[in-house]
Amino acid sequence: MAQRNVLAFSISLILAASVLAPSSRANTTQKTAPSQPIFMPAGDLKWADLDPTGAPGVKVADLWGNHAKGAFGAYLKLPAGFAAPLHTHTHNMKVIFLSGTYIQAPEGKPAVRLGPGSYMMQPGGNYRHTTSCDKSADCVFFVESTGAFDLKPVTAGK
Repeated sequence: MAQRNVLAFSISLILAASVLAPSSRANTTQKTAPSQPIFMPAGDLKWADLDPTGAPGVKVADLWGNHAKGAFGAYLKLPAGFAAPLHTHTHNMKVIFLSGTYIQAPEGKPAVRLGPGSYMMQPGGNYRHTTSCDKSADCVFFVESTGAFDLKPVTAGK
């Protein structure tokens, strides 16, 4: 139990540092760092569909920036049992997993399972992989990127 509390506290500190760090903000309307902290209780998050057609059930809650337009920090939620076929992303992503068991399989390599407290730096470009969430629970994770989120399916034969 003590180990779980330490893990939860560590994740909270990491997320707080990420949210409050002026260098990670992509808000172009604000010329200087805020003089007051920014608090965002979980109940105030604005969850939206990421892509209802291409990724049904996947939700996103932007914390700063805009995941569809440029640099951002956001929570993503994959429903239990979700699976995305082989794909790539344009930009690198730094990811901290908060709940569920996230599964990523780099093309031609064994799948990697990441649970709460795990970290991943996922390269952009031609890093081909599949993504899924174990059927036992939804996967919630924090993502930070210097560019807009995209998911580019790899078509057969390419």
